[in-house]
Amino acid sequence: MTLAQSAGPSVPPLIDETIGANLDRTIAAHGGREALVVDHQGIRQTYAEFGEAVDLLARALLARGLQQGDRLGIWAPNCAEWVHLQYATAKVGVILVNINPAYRTSELEYALNQSGCRILVAAERFLTSDYVAMVAAVAPQVPSLEETIFLGTASWDTLLAGASTVGVAELMARADELEPGDAINIQYTSGTTGFPKGATLSHRNIINNGFMTGEVCGYTEEDRVCIPVPFYHCFGMVLGNLACTTHGAAIVVPGPSFDAEAVLRSVADERCTSLYGVPTMFIAELEHPLCAELDLTSLRTGIMAGAPCPVEVMKRVMSEMHMDEVTIAYGMTELSPVSTQTRRDDSIDRRVETVGTAHPHVEVRIADVETGATLERGATGEICGRGYSVMLGYWNDPDRTAEAIDADGWMHTGDLGTMDAEGFVRITGRIKDMIIRGGENIYPREIEEFLYTHPDVVDAQVIGVPDEKYGEEVMAWVQLRPEATTTSEDLRDFCRGRIAHFKIPRYVRIVDEYPMTITGKVQKFKMREIAAELLRDD
Repeated sequence: MTLAQSAGPSVPPLIDETIGANLDRTIAAHGGREALVVDHQGIRQTYAEFGEAVDLLARALLARGLQQGDRLGIWAPNCAEWVHLQYATAKVGVILVNINPAYRTSELEYALNQSGCRILVAAERFLTSDYVAMVAAVAPQVPSLEETIFLGTASWDTLLAGASTVGVAELMARADELEPGDAINIQYTSGTTGFPKGATLSHRNIINNGFMTGEVCGYTEEDRVCIPVPFYHCFGMVLGNLACTTHGAAIVVPGPSFDAEAVLRSVADERCTSLYGVPTMFIAELEHPLCAELDLTSLRTGIMAGAPCPVEVMKRVMSEMHMDEVTIAYGMTELSPVSTQTRRDDSIDRRVETVGTAHPHVEVRIADVETGATLERGATGEICGRGYSVMLGYWNDPDRTAEAIDADGWMHTGDLGTMDAEGFVRITGRIKDMIIRGGENIYPREIEEFLYTHPDVVDAQVIGVPDEKYGEEVMAWVQLRPEATTTSEDLRDFCRGRIAHFKIPRYVRIVDEYPMTITGKVQKFKMREIAAELLRDD
């Protein structure tokens, strides 16, 4: 019997330094190379210029009296200042609290209070959100919050001006006090119920995960990485920013939030070699007319993550966007975030059907959902990860930390998957997403993959809905190509005879969009709520 447990390679070695020290080494080696390009702000900085901007902001934070371990919130869409602040807080040992730009007042108040933020740096507004008004409403209920600094205003200018009162020697002295194992980042992970949990990550957690991800992608100082995913999430700030700065590569920011046209133009204009996104982003890019018109031949690699990728979409990305070496990464915020990743030289089948093998210095196993015992290879169970990447814990929440990380140090993901004989992991669904229909266990992912093979289907999401006879029934939400005339019954006919009868969706809902998080993840719990209302009304 071979157990479903594997360990990634032990090379390259882990980085044993702080984010600030690592950035300084990169600046010394690649000072003249471009570090940051932010198209929508017209900003273009070399590593030397980027380092100056980071150090100026770091000294400004010291001038404000921030101590090691203090918390500073950032509430803004993607911009140059976000990146500068990420590295400046790391240089002075201040814990950066990432706040979702989509949050409203109750969520903002919770995050600020739960983390005990002393300072909040925020945009004035973003899309329909008036941050100034929301901060004014919330601030009186947050005793720890001393001030809010709004980007692009006099308060931001005043902050930077304070740097003149702090010398380089003082900044260096603070840097000498910091350790790689120190907490440096809190990211609030969304849950289907209850309040978000503040996953607390160290320098060691995220610098190594960014570095190892870049290594798997084959990054060097020649790479230019287009990052349309949000910085407030690990995908943007770790797999994006830290993967770049650990390799001397360029960070290219196409816009404040995802826009398919802006992404395609940035890739073409900046000759990007790598592109990131969740599958819904790549679908939007492929469907955009510019995808066929612009020169995207500079692309060679990239990362798809955040949700399983449909096979057909992956194949189109490789052929139509020239991303022959594209990888799929899998993980979660609590694992900094990547646990497995396909390699550039994996076969096409491996790269489209699996999420790869264990990352360097990370262990992965498949556990029995009920007993926690490691299963045999090929069996379906909960995916667990262990190693340097496991978070320090949930901020000020030891009980939920203990629920997530077991006594042996394994982080339990809540995702269902299998591991084959060669250690490749397949995602089969979420524990809570599994549908039990009349005693049959049904994994939504399997039905989704089948629906993707219909020529008119752009995207499909499958959920379980309550049913008096079977306990649960299968429901599919489907997006069709604009010109398609396919009906719900046509799709059910397409399933008949091709998949088991109990897997055929009893309900098919054709939709233009899904309820989603700002990172592009489909919120199936909201779909279930909407579906329950619709079925009750019927």
